[in-house]
Amino acid sequence: MSGDQTTEPQLLGTVVAVQANFYQVRLEEGRVTKEACNSEKSPPPLELLCTRRNRLKKIGQQIMAGDRVVVEEADWVGKRGVVSEVLPRQTQLDRPPVANANRILLVFALAEPPLEPYQLSRFLVKAESTELDVVLCLNKSDLVSSEQRLVVSDRLEEWGYQPIFISVKTGMGIEELFHSLNNKITVFAGLSGVGKSSLINTLIPDLKLRVGEVSGKLARGRHTTRHVQLFELPGGGLLADTPGFNQPDLDCAPQDLANYFPEARERLKGGKCQFSDCLHRDEPNCVVRGDWERYEHYLEFLAEVIALQTQINHQADPESNMKLISKGKGQAQYEPKLESKKYRRMSRRTQLQALQDLYQDEDA
Repeated sequence: MSGDQTTEPQLLGTVVAVQANFYQVRLEEGRVTKEACNSEKSPPPLELLCTRRNRLKKIGQQIMAGDRVVVEEADWVGKRGVVSEVLPRQTQLDRPPVANANRILLVFALAEPPLEPYQLSRFLVKAESTELDVVLCLNKSDLVSSEQRLVVSDRLEEWGYQPIFISVKTGMGIEELFHSLNNKITVFAGLSGVGKSSLINTLIPDLKLRVGEVSGKLARGRHTTRHVQLFELPGGGLLADTPGFNQPDLDCAPQDLANYFPEARERLKGGKCQFSDCLHRDEPNCVVRGDWERYEHYLEFLAEVIALQTQINHQADPESNMKLISKGKGQAQYEPKLESKKYRRMSRRTQLQALQDLYQDEDA
């Protein structure tokens, strides 16, 4: 009878690390079932190292960092468990693979290295394409004057952003940033050399030694691994430090690109272009085309995503008579494919054999 059957207690948790076929699951406080609390086993640890049920593997269910999962068959002594279910995701990033993220924190430096508008614009567009909230953080703000910060703030406000000016060295803006991350899953991104590691260690003081140990074991630098791990913030929330955005690629559809510029979105709110498929280049009666600062960035990014889309379309068509030829420095063009049989050079052995056959035919 079902009343005589004993069931293993179910636990709810969040996957904080994924490596190979193992998942580090942080249990949610207060979400342990009554059966687990009354169990004669040892109290559950804060984290369990889990595998997944074969059923999830058979249906192709991927488990990502940030996933909320149900854990069954927990072994408290060995700190092991089995993931039996993945709860529905609110958001999903494929590169880096993170589920249920709320926002992306872009970290750039105002100086050393100096802020480069084109590069910053590229990161912002990539971040906007995820449809997550975007927070822009400018480190090393102590190295510039308050007047210079005001100029940068006004400029970025025209772009549609209100940056948080911080300095890890002096502590400027750290508290404001810290509170903005509470109770959220934040994906951390930015260029090397802007102080990302120092900022992470400031936000999570206990992590400094752990980061050093991981780097030492890898011996190739932290950014050579695809291992994604979420670190718990002291005020609540999780921070994902990942190399996934260090070289942002623009792989969106050409018709969607304008939506990733707040300035263009604002212009589209005020009216509509004459053509529904307008790409905002030289089409008549376009409401986006204009003298806003990043319009030149938009045109350059648009040419890039159109070239990428064309390449994908040609690769998907095996009967295409065109191929993409790299010209270096990021330039490429399409050229006609050569018919391999028609243009292949005849080997010396084949030539000799052909001559022998010809002589034999003449003798005959």
